[in-house]
Amino acid sequence: MEELIRRAQAYDGDAFVELMERHKQSMFKIALSYLKREEDAADAVSETILDCFEHLGSLREPRYFSTWMVRILINNCQGIWKRNQRTVSLEQMVDWKPAARSEENREFLDYLEPLPEEERLLMILYYVWGFKTREIAEILGKKEGTVKSKLIRGREKIKRMFFPELA
Repeated sequence: MEELIRRAQAYDGDAFVELMERHKQSMFKIALSYLKREEDAADAVSETILDCFEHLGSLREPRYFSTWMVRILINNCQGIWKRNQRTVSLEQMVDWKPAARSEENREFLDYLEPLPEEERLLMILYYVWGFKTREIAEILGKKEGTVKSKLIRGREKIKRMFFPELA
């Protein structure tokens, strides 16, 4: 992976495309869990790919690419979320429901849906992306202890909801 990142940093377009293809689905899941609407999630992923392309040369350590990219994605999600908060769209006024998602995304998001937004995001970063709690804390600008306790709370909530006999 690091070799692919180095090639992309050296302006190898094919390497950059391959790198983004490897991360596209996971980026979309993170963005969708944060923003809820597929259109907004797709915008966040597109903005992130563009930002990564424009700033890949500033990445000092290729082994931190995923952390760097997810931080950019979350910043883009936060920007889109803030813009959406300022405007009430026509879709919201008529109680719009999102279009059917792919089966895989729907199952994944349905499982995490009962969790608060931040706990959902933490679960995705930890279980889908495989980030360590220290890395998640860095990405989100939080203390590592906070990340750990929110992950524990999220797991407990899921266990109580879906596996009450184990709780």
